[in-house]
Parts: sequence; structure tokens; C-alpha cells
Amino acid sequence: MKIFSEDNKLIISQGLSRVVIECWGPNSIRVRMTPVPEMDCNDWALSEKVPEVIPNIYSKTIDVTDPWYKGEEYARYHQSATEYYLENGKITVHVTYEGWIRFLNDKGEVLTEEYWRNRNRINRYCVPLRVDARELKCKQGSTDYELTARFESYDDEKIFGMGQYQDHHLDKKGQTLELAHRNSQASVPFFISSHGYGFLWNNPAIGSATFGLNVTEWKALSTKKMDYFITAGDTPAMIMEQYTLATGRSPMMPEYGLGYWQCKLRYRTQDELLNVARKHKRRGLPMDAIVIDFFHWTRQGDFKFEKRDWPDPKAMVDELKSLGIETVVSVWPTIDEKSENFSEMAEKGYLVTSDRGNSNHMTWMGNTIFYDATNPDAQKFVWEKCRENYYSYGIRCFWLDEAEPEYGPYDFDNYRYFAGPAISCSNIYPVGYAKGFYEGLKSSGEQDVMSLVRCAWAGSQKFGVLTWSGDIYSSFRSMREQLQAGLSMAMAGIPWWTSDIGGFLGGVITDENFRELLARWFAWGCFCPVFRMHGERSPWYEREEEFIDGVRQLTSGQDNEVWSFGDEMYEILKSFLFVRENLRSYIRDCMRRTSIDGTPIMRPMFYDFYDDEEAVRSEDQYMFGPSLLVAPVMEAHVNTRTLYLPKNSTWTDAKTGKVYEGGQHITVDAPINVIPVMIRDNANIKVYN
Repeated sequence: MKIFSEDNKLIISQGLSRVVIECWGPNSIRVRMTPVPEMDCNDWALSEKVPEVIPNIYSKTIDVTDPWYKGEEYARYHQSATEYYLENGKITVHVTYEGWIRFLNDKGEVLTEEYWRNRNRINRYCVPLRVDARELKCKQGSTDYELTARFESYDDEKIFGMGQYQDHHLDKKGQTLELAHRNSQASVPFFISSHGYGFLWNNPAIGSATFGLNVTEWKALSTKKMDYFITAGDTPAMIMEQYTLATGRSPMMPEYGLGYWQCKLRYRTQDELLNVARKHKRRGLPMDAIVIDFFHWTRQGDFKFEKRDWPDPKAMVDELKSLGIETVVSVWPTIDEKSENFSEMAEKGYLVTSDRGNSNHMTWMGNTIFYDATNPDAQKFVWEKCRENYYSYGIRCFWLDEAEPEYGPYDFDNYRYFAGPAISCSNIYPVGYAKGFYEGLKSSGEQDVMSLVRCAWAGSQKFGVLTWSGDIYSSFRSMREQLQAGLSMAMAGIPWWTSDIGGFLGGVITDENFRELLARWFAWGCFCPVFRMHGERSPWYEREEEFIDGVRQLTSGQDNEVWSFGDEMYEILKSFLFVRENLRSYIRDCMRRTSIDGTPIMRPMFYDFYDDEEAVRSEDQYMFGPSLLVAPVMEAHVNTRTLYLPKNSTWTDAKTGKVYEGGQHITVDAPINVIPVMIRDNANIKVYN
């Protein structure tokens, strides 16, 4: 093995294998390993041009002694060796003479280090387990490798981020996470550690991440290289700024993103949609966007309105614009084998293929295949169809559903993309899906771009992605899980996030228990990056099956407008529509900062109060921007809420005006029409009317 510096990089070379360590922006390092002569050229999430940094690279000569030898034999086995260091601001890479890698902060403290369990001369563990920190094992019959990378585990370390998983734990320490997308699961493999660093697993392959008590372990089932990014900083905000410098930042949120979005499963006709919008405005209620959900089309993959139920889309969009409402339209990546576009897309290689078995990927409401969002030409083809059939009518915001994509089943080893086998790159699918629409809208002259997308990966944020948490159940448990999902997405660098208020599945609008849940969720949704109502709302209408020209039409769930749940609920939901309006300028300022330095508006207490141990432990409350502490009620039949106020600040109850000193737990009243919100340090923010 040979270790040397070259072109401002450190190289660990052994046979054909090479590890390349280099600066990747301020206080940041990229580490890549290849088992073959040529490094795979994909940058994946690290797509942004970062400032060039010239590191300080130096070496030290150390004494090496085998601890197995003592006494007179010491001199015989005593020798010297060279170790290397690469300094980049607040992070230093230390490479031992045996090629092991450690990362130190600017105080000389260990941030993290590789996990080795091999007998050697200076390993303080000195155990013969033959467990390496870096393994690229050839997959027989393939040019790819199975990758495992291991790092030490620390008992006092907390892990925040990693995207969206359906559990209630904000701290990911002790968890094993699948690195794969599913409906309601978005793998975004970046986290911020309480030890003062951020880490990106820059690999879109299917795999897993384990934050164990004994080892931190990353796996990729099929790949050509190891690739990760690590950045150090004094605060979580500094770490996030450096991470988003390398992977991209969200643009400025469009103005309609700041207000209320009305949605249901589903508005079946143009008249039904317009009547809801008109009624909303007649009542004097704010609404910024209304969503046209799926199956407004003739067939999946036609990417256009069905003419009988949507006879004049341009007139509809024009009227909505006159009411101050943006039209959002659903697009699915599923292409029906009977679609007018199927043959051309198949001929040109724009569809995902299967290595074995039936090529259909989904058989719901038609036999369909997903289009290949990793293919740039396929991206352009789909955008051109949507430009012709939606954008030309004035529609500027698209709901990109099924973005995982939602395979049935999720046999990742069976699908193949333009970018390669799905098992090696499937997690970039939602990035390409959003990228096609972002670039299409920008090329059409749009300035502020936003797409509602059901999945994301590292770097998705730069394409104006608003992620929502998928088809979740209507329950308080689910609501609690969505809180950590949204906070974890924020800490993974995806700041625009929302959930289906009230849950998507199972909510019965006449059920008093569901109405209580909806009131609590609606209040919390008011303090999310985007405030959006949605849900199928059981039971579905009992209609006879409908067909248009032999094509079966989808029916719809129950009503889902703010007046649909009884007079008491209407007054509560109405009040929070105006709370959101009160917050509009505050949210706008927060979103502007997000676009400048990556700071998410919705973030865990750790982000702002990383030096307050009690705040860091708080997982059921969060900060909404720098000045509002929000503590949602996420239990049934309760009317009080206990929360923690971080120290070194004063806190004012937004409802009562009562002032509290920080550094204490308090219990406040939380009737059904109140969500506890505390204003930090007398910030001039009006919440309640």
C-alpha cells in the first residue's frame, strides 16, 4: 500500500484500488474509492460547483512498535512510518500509515473515524476479526460491487436527518434504515451529528444504513465506487449551509406556496372544482392553490384533460387566477399500454424495462409501465406533452405523484433504467422526475418554480421540490410520525415539506374522533412549510362504474372542504386559515433565508439550541423559523400540553400573552381550537387574531 499527496488530494493506493480524499468546498471533504483504474464519473448529489479550496497537506513520522513484542525484542521490531494530514478549515483528515481515515475538528477532537477490527501494529483494539472499514466485493457476473463502509459508533452521538421514515423517533441512533424509496418513505442519506459534522452517503444504490450501538454501517447492494461527503461546523446551521452549497438550495418559494392549498380525492369535474373555489371566496376565506388530482386524464400517460368532464381548462384556469388561486394539476409517471403515447415512448426507450417476467409495473386502473425519469430525453418528452396540454392553459405548478416510483412489487433487482440497473441507481428517480419539470418551466420563462412531489433524494431541493409524506393513515399515531418525518426531511436538506392534513386513508368525515384529529392536524399544518388539506375521506361515494369511450373512470371520496365537518369544526378550521395569513410575511422572510443559505423553516430544537441538552432531547416540539416554538397536540381527548422552553431566551405564549423565562418545562392550556405556540424574545409576530 502507498499513501501520497497529488494535485491537492491524498491518495491511498493498493494494487488497482484507490481512495481519493479531497476538499469539496469550505470545511468539507469528499472521499471516493474505486477498485478499478478509472473512477466512476458520476457526481450524483454533489452536482454544484463549490469554491476551490487549497488544503494544507503535511506528513508526520511516527514510531511504530508491535505490542506483541517486549523487552529485548523491542529494538528488532521498532521502526518509523509516515502518516498524512489534510486540513481544510474546521476539518482535518488524518490518514494513518496503514491507510485508516479519521476526521478531526479544528480543536483536534475526533468527529468520526473508520471502524477497523484487524490485528496490526498500532490498532489500539488489536483484534484479529478481519473486519475492514471499506469493502468493495465483486458481484459475480457483473461489473458492479457490493459496498460496505463502516465507522465507529459513539454512545453520546445523536443523528438527525436521513429523510422520511414512518416511525416516531427523531434521533436515528439505534436504527437501521432502508436506503430505498417507497410510498411514504423517502431515503435522503444526509444527517447532521451532535458531534459537529454532517455526512452525505453520495450513492443512489439500494442499500441500508445502520446507526448501531457498536458500529455505523452503510451498504450499497450494487455500485461501482464508494463516495461520501463530510462537512464540519460550529453549528447545525453552518453545517447545513456547507452541505447545501455542495448539493444545491431551494429557490425562493412562490407566493402561492405561503398560503392555503385546497385538495381532495378527487374533484371529478371542472364545474365541481370551480364551485368549491367560488364558495371559498364568497365566504371570504383565503385560498392560494387548488389541486386537480389524478384521473382527470383520458388514460394514464396521455398527459391531458379528459374532454367531457374538463371541457375548457383555459377558462377554468383563468377564472381561478382572477380569484387569486393557482391551479395545481396531478401528473403520474405511469404509461398505460393503451395510451396514445405508449408506442412512441417504448420505441424511443423512454420506459423503464424489466429484466425478467411481466413488464407491467402497476395494474391499478390499467396496465402501466413507469417512464424512465433518469433518461434526459424522456424527461423532455414528458415535459413537452405537459407544456402542450397543461402549461399552455396557464398551469404553472405540477403535482408529480408516484415519484418513488411505487413498484408493485418493489423488486429493485428486476428493473433497469437509462442510468443503469435500478438496484444501483433507483434512488435518483425522483430527482430526474422533478428536474425535467423544473428545467421545462425555467426554459419557458418561469422564475419561481415549485412541484409537489411524493419523494425526494439528496439534491432534489434545488429543483423546487415540495415533498409530501405519501398515503398515510388518519390517526394520532400517524400524525406523530409525520412530525418527525417532516423534521428529518428538513435536517436532510429538503426544506419544503407537507403532509396530507387529517391523513390520507381512513378518515370518516362524520366521525367525531376523526373531526378531533382533523382539527389538531389542521392547526399543526398551519405551521408547516406548506399548508395543504388532502385525503380520500371514507366512505367513497357509491356510484355505478362510469366509462367514457370504454375507459373506466375513477370515483371520489367524501367532501373535504373546511365546511364539510360540521359548524363547530368549520369555525376552528376557519380561524387557522387566518392564522396562516397572519404569518405570511414571517414565512416569506424564512423562505428567503432558506433560498440563501439552506436554513429550513421547520426544524428540530437541536438546530437552534444544540447546546441545551434538554432541548436536544425534545422530539415532540420544534422551531418554525427562528422565533416560533410550536408544540402540536398529538393525542386524543387532551386539553393541556407540556413543553420545554430553551434556556437563555424569554418566551411569550402567542395565545395568552403570558411571558416565561427559558430553561423550564411548562404546561399550558390547549383546547381544541388552540395549538401552543411560543414567541421567542419578544419577536413582533402576530399569530392569533
